[in-house]
Amino acid sequence: MESLTTTVPVDNKRQSPPKRPFFKILRPWLVLGVLLGGGIIGWVISRPSLDKSPTPSSVAVQLESVQVGSIVSSSEFVGALEAYKRVVIRPEVSGYITQIFVTPGQRVKAGTDILQLNPDRRRAEFSGAIADIEAAQAARNTAQAQLLEAEASRAALAAEVDLQTKEFDRISRLVKQGALPQQNLDQTRRSRDTALAQLKAADRRILATQAAVKENDAAFRRSQANARAAREDLQDYRIQASIDGVIGDLPVKTGDYVNTGDLLSTLTQNQVLELRLSIPVEHESDLELGTSVELRLQPDSDPLTIGQISYVAPRVDSNAQSILAKARFPNPGGRLRDEQFVRAKVIWSQRPGLLIPTQAVSFVGGQPFVFVVQETSKGNQQTVQQRPIKLGEIQGNNYPVLSGLKNRDRIVTSGILKLSDGTSIIDEAKGSANE
Repeated sequence: MESLTTTVPVDNKRQSPPKRPFFKILRPWLVLGVLLGGGIIGWVISRPSLDKSPTPSSVAVQLESVQVGSIVSSSEFVGALEAYKRVVIRPEVSGYITQIFVTPGQRVKAGTDILQLNPDRRRAEFSGAIADIEAAQAARNTAQAQLLEAEASRAALAAEVDLQTKEFDRISRLVKQGALPQQNLDQTRRSRDTALAQLKAADRRILATQAAVKENDAAFRRSQANARAAREDLQDYRIQASIDGVIGDLPVKTGDYVNTGDLLSTLTQNQVLELRLSIPVEHESDLELGTSVELRLQPDSDPLTIGQISYVAPRVDSNAQSILAKARFPNPGGRLRDEQFVRAKVIWSQRPGLLIPTQAVSFVGGQPFVFVVQETSKGNQQTVQQRPIKLGEIQGNNYPVLSGLKNRDRIVTSGILKLSDGTSIIDEAKGSANE
């Protein structure tokens, strides 16, 4: 059997790989050249001049020197003011209102008429009491005249008794001497006895007249007392202001009938106001008469008025563990009102210390920091140091500095979010001046 053999021609030459395009071979070198060229050009453009030393960019900020101020230790309270004097106007009698003399909000003096009630019945009683006074006075005058007459009559009778007594003594001697008969002595005795009897009657009449005078005096005094009572009852129908003050609301009108004790209005004297304060016992040693208290309507507003502690309770409230104190305030311009809620700041102490603006402080993990200006050795260049400090309780827009700063240290007050320790800064105020 024949075998079939297939013959494949063989190329004795070595086969070469396929050739790449020339551009693909040069592309990586071109990219590298572009990058190197751009970097060289950028370096040339941005290269600083040889006569200037390289400096980092500076942050424009505002600076302020730390100053000595007054550090205040205080506590704030909220309460309602009370008028130093306030009375409630109530009638002491019942009746119809016949006249109203004032208007709500009117400022009046003590003794000013406010309301008039119908006084017809009391006026009649007062008129009767006046008539009784006149009658009692007339009776007393009559009794006094009779007493004067009786005393004058007794004086004449006493003189007569003296004369008759002397005549009796003379006749007695003459009778004993036998110069006159006994009959003359008997006649003289009768005359003397008659005069004595008339004198005794005059004495009794005087005693009776004196008793009548006393009785009429008592009746006169009683009638005067009755008249005064009637006058006071009559005055109860005219309601008057008991103190200087401002009339409150008047919810009544002419013709209304009011009963004894009805609330008619209020009379408030608000030139001076008081505030009740419950002071915690931990301030017991600080609390004393004369301690300053500032009144405000808002937490950060200026004080409306400044008063003083005028009363401190002698005991502690066992439930609240606080001490009752009262502060008294003037009310200039009448801006404050009775029962108005206010904020009161009790000033416990004041001492000199360092104060810095709140905007100069940053907090990191609860620790307060400020950026303090540091002068460098390179001309006027300045950098900042982030320095930890210890602060007191905020006072308005400032913090008291307890430690970490010195007087006249310069600190950054704006742009602190752009700063870090060692950042170069420019003072905006000096920059604006240079411009």
